[in-house]
Amino acid sequence: MDGRDLVRRVRLVGSVRGLRTVRSAWRRRSADAAALPARGVERARVPGALTGAEPGPGGGVVRFARSELRIRVSVGGAVFWAWDGAEPLPSYAVAGEAPAPDPRAVLEPDKDGGWQVVSERLTVVVSRAGAVELRTPGGLLLRRELPPRWWEPVDGGPVRWVQRSEVPADARFFGLGGRAAGPRLRDGVYGLWNTDPGGRFGPGDDPLYLTMPVQVVVSDTGTHLLFHDNSWAGRVVLREGEEGAGSGHDRPGVCEVRMEGGPLRCWVVAGTPARVLQGWTALTGAPALPPSWALGPQHARWGFGSEEEVRRVVDGYRERGLPLSVLHLDIDHYDAHRVFTVDRARFPALPALAKELREDGVRLVSIVDPAVKAEPGDAVFDGGVAVGERGAYVRDARGRVVVGEVWPGASVYPDFTDPLVRDWWGSLYEERLAQGFSGVWHDMNEPVSFAAFGDPSLPRSARHVLEGVGGDHREAHNVYALAMARAGYEGLLRFRPEERPFLFSRSGWAGMQRYGGTWSGDVSTGWPGLRASLSLVVGLGLCGVPYSGPDVGGFDGFPSPELYLRWFQLGAYLPLFRTHAAIDAGRREPWEFGPEVLEHARAALVERERLRPYFVTLSQVARMTGAPYVRPMWWGAPGDRALRECEDAFLLGDALLVAPVLEAGTRRRAVRLPRGRWYDTATGRAYEGPGRVQVDAPLSRVPVLARAGAVIPVRGADGGPELEVWAPAPGCTGGGLVVRDPGDGWAEAEVERYVTRWEGDRVVVERDGAEGGVDCPVRVRGVRGRD
Repeated sequence: MDGRDLVRRVRLVGSVRGLRTVRSAWRRRSADAAALPARGVERARVPGALTGAEPGPGGGVVRFARSELRIRVSVGGAVFWAWDGAEPLPSYAVAGEAPAPDPRAVLEPDKDGGWQVVSERLTVVVSRAGAVELRTPGGLLLRRELPPRWWEPVDGGPVRWVQRSEVPADARFFGLGGRAAGPRLRDGVYGLWNTDPGGRFGPGDDPLYLTMPVQVVVSDTGTHLLFHDNSWAGRVVLREGEEGAGSGHDRPGVCEVRMEGGPLRCWVVAGTPARVLQGWTALTGAPALPPSWALGPQHARWGFGSEEEVRRVVDGYRERGLPLSVLHLDIDHYDAHRVFTVDRARFPALPALAKELREDGVRLVSIVDPAVKAEPGDAVFDGGVAVGERGAYVRDARGRVVVGEVWPGASVYPDFTDPLVRDWWGSLYEERLAQGFSGVWHDMNEPVSFAAFGDPSLPRSARHVLEGVGGDHREAHNVYALAMARAGYEGLLRFRPEERPFLFSRSGWAGMQRYGGTWSGDVSTGWPGLRASLSLVVGLGLCGVPYSGPDVGGFDGFPSPELYLRWFQLGAYLPLFRTHAAIDAGRREPWEFGPEVLEHARAALVERERLRPYFVTLSQVARMTGAPYVRPMWWGAPGDRALRECEDAFLLGDALLVAPVLEAGTRRRAVRLPRGRWYDTATGRAYEGPGRVQVDAPLSRVPVLARAGAVIPVRGADGGPELEVWAPAPGCTGGGLVVRDPGDGWAEAEVERYVTRWEGDRVVVERDGAEGGVDCPVRVRGVRGRD
């Protein structure tokens, strides 16, 4: 946080609270200085020479002079390895039990004096010095892990470590959670510590709210995902490789992971991008399926202020014929910012308001922050004090409850790594449901304590239960929001078991998709912030979090009409489509930007609603396979180097290519096409890929292209289901998946598979394996004269 951010934060919280913020930060530093003394003298350690091996299920243990390496290939293909006896469990990332070992994978001697495990998708080769190579079944190198190094304090304490890796020279890095400078991660240092950047962020800010030690690496050799299952603070240093010209040598890409403690254990999944995400989802859990209403347009603002203002905004949408599915209430609807309360002066009949809006097709969603006002007599505070033997709140190393400074003032923090606390916190969501809310969004859950200087988190020495194992905030910080999301999701499910919970969270960690999605947080208003919005969504999807989106229009400033419209048009094609802004950043309703913007925004809203059945299908596919809605351009062709470099467009499922406008004044832009025929959905013009084409991008729309042969479920003019089919290229076939909306409960969804082909001069559409043909209208496009 720089000086300007500090001044802005003090203005927001007020001068008195600003002074308390300074005192809170001082207490935090003092607590850490007392409880976390300097590390002192350390001993460095490397594995040493190989001494032997012991085969076991799915692999075995390779022993060295000063450490041991455990390797296990799982059923399904995921490979686990760990040093110093670490096991797959306990883990906040792994869903349920660890996958069973693959009995076909056997640890055997390698020809170079080391050991290897050969599996269906990967060969793991361990050298005599402790290097670990990941190779394809054909023997091509995907990744080489150099022997790790540990530093052990002589007087005791957490052991820190570094793991250096090499990847092919042509490899490109992606992932690491939500990164504003992505989705391709260029040379640089990336922090692993969930952080509130202080009211706004842009492409140069790192780390942000949601970090994960999850790398996706794409090269000519293949695609793999590597996950360091360690929640401690750390950093990742990346350097892309360089191919030698002529007879010159290649310089490999380099990755260095440093952790301040915790186990050195990894999971790797390799294969096509689709297979990689499927394996990652099998390991960490299927994404929570959002209710179908959560796939529609959503509107939020910090500062609605009253029931009258809420009605005014909703009426504004309705009077102008603009679709709206969800409206979000921020902290200003609380009583003095106290969580699980309502300001009765401004919202005297909130349940009645929610009922009225729901009957009109608009759901209310409530913000929920983790900080609880530290005030005896407050119902939530007193309830937390009574949880278990020590209460629900995080304590310091001396056993005192940690007090920070957040919106309610002096606040305490539930320890969501304690199952008793999660159960208690989940019970509080009954109050939100009773107020008429249909879902929640978690904010400030990195967690945040306002900082006058330094890190705006809890003391790193603060103690946590960590599922009974015990530990401090250095280990618990990055999984705090993940555990909070679990508490909220399970609470909502407990009270409304017949409905799918709707929850998304600003912060989280690997596996958070099990409980919901996320959003960008306070992305800065400006064209760089617009570009960062796309980077975040693509990168998070590759980390297994398919449902996300930005604050459309930016959070902290006043967008120009053009910037707002281009952001709005991008948002219409992202999973979470939500406008939002700070209390001092003006309004984000489409009609506030003039009649031209209103008409073009209306077109984007109408198209989003027309595509709602397609988004339903994408959400179901994400749950079943882990494939994100929003996919990088190289998704279907990771070997295409030009597509690996493309960061200004994306694939929406298998059928659509979206090329948003990310620069001011653009009315025509270049689009890199994957192989095959693509149709401009506005003009019907066909383009052949691979290659680069110029397409129109008038202010009224952004370029969207459909893959030849695609079958896209849409909402017809009468509101019923319809299939939009784009003609296959001559001599080719096509097809697509359709999953119809089974409702917002738990009914099993049926996957319908359609195929398209030419038969003479007409396009035939058939449902695979079904009798009686297609049972809804079909509209074929891309056929000259019959579009």
